[in-house]
Amino acid sequence: MTVVLAGHCWPQDPSKFTGSYVHDRFPDATECALAVAFKGASWTDPDSIPLMVIQTMLGGWDKSSTTGKHASSKMTQTVAIENLADAYMAFNTNYHDTGLFGVYGVTDRDRCEDFAWTIMNEMTRTCYEVSEAELGRAKNQLKSSLMFFQDSTHHVAESIGRELLVYGRRLPKAELFARIDAVDAATIKAVADRFIYDQDMAIASVGDVQFMPDYNFFRRRSYWLRY
Repeated sequence: MTVVLAGHCWPQDPSKFTGSYVHDRFPDATECALAVAFKGASWTDPDSIPLMVIQTMLGGWDKSSTTGKHASSKMTQTVAIENLADAYMAFNTNYHDTGLFGVYGVTDRDRCEDFAWTIMNEMTRTCYEVSEAELGRAKNQLKSSLMFFQDSTHHVAESIGRELLVYGRRLPKAELFARIDAVDAATIKAVADRFIYDQDMAIASVGDVQFMPDYNFFRRRSYWLRY
């Protein structure tokens, strides 16, 4: 029997991200849920803040929302106007030594391929095209959401605990906002090039997935051929 005392945990190797494709088919379903995830950044990775900005640029939406084609996110506009999904959201989950970054959504079974194409096109686009207007909107929206997150003692306590575990100190909002403001278009492209461009991804879907493209469809669209 081995006893491990608090503060003397066994060292662990860094987590290893592996590309994968998993789907669970239910032929009687009328919808399909899809998640596409790339390897993301850890909490202390310098690129964690730019990834938060990219997440905000990709946005999120559902049919009950009144924004739609008037949203600040180009992806939201496309999904709403073309009726590609019932709902979607970009996610950016940070862990101790790695992370997950991608998009999750629910779409009609007949729109699986169109929705999958849009997800990959909008994510890969950040490697090539980032306008100052959409970048500025995303940074302002991110700062607003971070302030809104402090609306309850529960969220504040969670934030304090997480920052003490990750940084060993409380992170002032002024410092965090300065890091966000320092992100420019070149930074976005460089970070997208690191995490998205020609990278493996993990794909999971459930529902009526008979029209869901295969892994090579997604992998091939993690880069553009430009001459």
